[in-house]
Amino acid sequence: MQSPEDSILLRVEGLTKHFEGLAAVDGVDIEVRRGELRAIIGPNGAGKTTFFSLVSGGLTPTAGKVYFNGEDITAFPPDRIVKKGIGRTFQVTSIFPNLTAVDNIQSAIQGRKGSPHPFRSLHSLRDTWEQAQETLELLGMGDRANVLVSELSHGEQKLVDIGIALGSDPEMLLLDEPTAGLGAASTHAMTDKIQRLSETRTIMIVEHDMKVIMTLAERISVLHHGKMLAEGTPDEIQADAEVRRVYLTRGV
Repeated sequence: MQSPEDSILLRVEGLTKHFEGLAAVDGVDIEVRRGELRAIIGPNGAGKTTFFSLVSGGLTPTAGKVYFNGEDITAFPPDRIVKKGIGRTFQVTSIFPNLTAVDNIQSAIQGRKGSPHPFRSLHSLRDTWEQAQETLELLGMGDRANVLVSELSHGEQKLVDIGIALGSDPEMLLLDEPTAGLGAASTHAMTDKIQRLSETRTIMIVEHDMKVIMTLAERISVLHHGKMLAEGTPDEIQADAEVRRVYLTRGV
């Protein structure tokens, strides 16, 4: 039987990041269970993306600890954190526009595996191509595999970016504003894809679209001025007077 401690995949304790004396993230504590879909919301400048960068190794904390699968990963560089099982997307997609969708994902998979042995290169390349194709199928883009990314729609490019993050088969996926810039139909499709991905992995999502958040999230953490303002279920967050005052009734 799994203990309560074993069910915690990510634990953050007192996480803090100062920039020139200003606290972008200020003493944040969060626990995320395995299989959970957790949303991080808050006004612009609340520290949401900085928090993701601290968890994924892009920034070094001023103070605090990050534990993943019970291991202290606070000082790990991004590539080592990826190997531990955390994948991440960014607000601005990090894709190669002059490569096809499948080549983008295959490059990410191969890069994280390291260069293939010269006597196994053909087998290795075939293996990573198949993995990339399977990832695109999972995202509903199998028929777009050989299209140049520059010719894909904005929503499709966002999905390729998620595919790149999935290339390392992460246990936890950090999604930074996956529906930003999408129209209503593409937002609905993206929401559906994220819901399906959450069936097989733990997800944390930063998102401004509250309809998306209320549809997807099991629990919501609200940041304000770098501090944790509130945590709870979607119903609890919508009913929280302070959250409504500083965020929900002001828009973003």
